[in-house]
Amino acid sequence: MKHDFYYISKKDPVVAEAYSNILCLIHEVQDFVRRKFTFQYTIVGSYKRNMITYDAKSNVGYDFDFNIEVNDDDQEYTAKEIKNILQVAFNKVVGKYGYDYAEDSTRVLTIKRKDRRRSRILHSCDFAIVNNYIDEDGYECQEYIRHNKKQKTYSWCEQPDGYYRLPEKIEWVKEHDLWQEMRQVYIDMKDRNEDPNVHSRSVFACAVHQICQQYGFY
Repeated sequence: MKHDFYYISKKDPVVAEAYSNILCLIHEVQDFVRRKFTFQYTIVGSYKRNMITYDAKSNVGYDFDFNIEVNDDDQEYTAKEIKNILQVAFNKVVGKYGYDYAEDSTRVLTIKRKDRRRSRILHSCDFAIVNNYIDEDGYECQEYIRHNKKQKTYSWCEQPDGYYRLPEKIEWVKEHDLWQEMRQVYIDMKDRNEDPNVHSRSVFACAVHQICQQYGFY
């Protein structure tokens, strides 16, 4: 098997130190962009669920995921300007904390902490830039800044339907005492995954879907 993932607690000293450093880094970014706009941040993903995984066989470490919500109610800045401003700000402070410059991918900005002597990524952190809002029917919605690389454009895109159904499925799995089984399915799926473009959030959604389908959610 190509991978050998196992869980590592968010209370692990190494994880806790990395998380603390990332928070300090974010606070410096907030100060750097304050003259243009302010933003809130929220930890999401595996850290929030205490499902951080580490692969003993690869050179890729564990990861963190944050949502950044920019306060730009007057829409003074375009999607491209917002992401570029944040990327510049991250690049001003990441070196102080031992990270490489921020990478601009389709959905997120990513920073990586590396052990260069061993050619390993110790951990990475993805920052999605989002906007939470209430639609005309009173439902909570979210859009995110998407970098359309082929067209070389940036735009606000609505989250897909699966994003909105996932919390309901997670709650159902927990209510039916299937959480531990889902955690094992998730690890097994990560071990079998050989596509680097399939990220943890997608694997997690697939694991939840499989348990729901297997035990009668649908």
